[in-house]
Amino acid sequence: MTRGGARTESGGLSTTERTRGRQAPAGATRGPASGSGGGIGLRQPEWALLGLVAIVTAAAGAARYSAFGSHVLAFVLAGLALAGGAWIVALATEQLGRRTGPAIAGFTQSTIGNLPEFFVVIFALQAGERIVAETAIVGSILVNALLVLGLVIAVGARRASDGVMRFSRRLPNDTATLLLLAVFIIVLVGLANAAHDPASHHVETVSLIGAIAILLVYSTWLRQYLRTGEREEVEPARLPLATALILLAAAGTQSAFVSDWFINALAPAIHTLHISEAFAGLVIVSIAGNAVENVTGIVLAAKGRSELAISVVKNSVAQIAAFLYPALVLVSLLTATSLTFALAPVYIGALFGMAVIVWQITGDG
Repeated sequence: MTRGGARTESGGLSTTERTRGRQAPAGATRGPASGSGGGIGLRQPEWALLGLVAIVTAAAGAARYSAFGSHVLAFVLAGLALAGGAWIVALATEQLGRRTGPAIAGFTQSTIGNLPEFFVVIFALQAGERIVAETAIVGSILVNALLVLGLVIAVGARRASDGVMRFSRRLPNDTATLLLLAVFIIVLVGLANAAHDPASHHVETVSLIGAIAILLVYSTWLRQYLRTGEREEVEPARLPLATALILLAAAGTQSAFVSDWFINALAPAIHTLHISEAFAGLVIVSIAGNAVENVTGIVLAAKGRSELAISVVKNSVAQIAAFLYPALVLVSLLTATSLTFALAPVYIGALFGMAVIVWQITGDG
């Protein structure tokens, strides 16, 4: 009896141990001991980075309103705060993409990711910095379409086992078609102005009509694009949907304030560093304002999320040309300086060449 009972007791203990062993991984994933942050889903390093972003953002705000601070320091802090917001969007977008698929996640990320650019251009127009505003838009398109897309493809190819980054054709082809249509209208208006065509005397009116036409094309394209989105086979999302949405909303709100601080310190920093307004718009503002896409696309490619990485970058390029630029043309009616499609010939040529290059590079998946 004792031995039988021992065997029974031992057998029961083994069964319990086996049951606990099976339950341990799930508990480790959800429990606080794993550092996941309980029901919120954030890990301890992510909490630390969120705190760091909050500190840098607070420091940038203090430098903005300090009467004794350096404009260059305020400029650098604002740029770092924009990069911190980029990381938050990258984290939330990756988790959102596990629920919705690359099409919807790429659109959402690009929309929120372009908010800093939107606010930067608005504040620049309000301050009378038309050159900075125009070159920032052109620079953003070129940086995302050529620099960031190139880095994403290089990182994705390095991550792949055979050294080749692969993705479906539909995502890049859809955005490439939209990009070509938007750039065509922008180039057409710009060429008419550069050639001193009779339409150049009404460049603001023509730009408004062109902006409305582009937005109509974009809305039609967007409805079909989101309806036919494809899904990737990936592991389940770690963050709850509410957490991801809260992070995206917080990053968008932060970008509005930081963009104001960024533009406020831009002009004094340009004077101190002895750089031109065109260079500031094409390089500094475009890279800082698009830090979201710069970080997110590369991070996703490094994790092997090729579909979502390409979707993020291509959506960003198409959104700037087909939504952000025409929307800013309309919104500029309310600012101190108006924005038009009357670009310099060198920028027109660069946009046209960029659209063709992107179409050729990503067209075959």
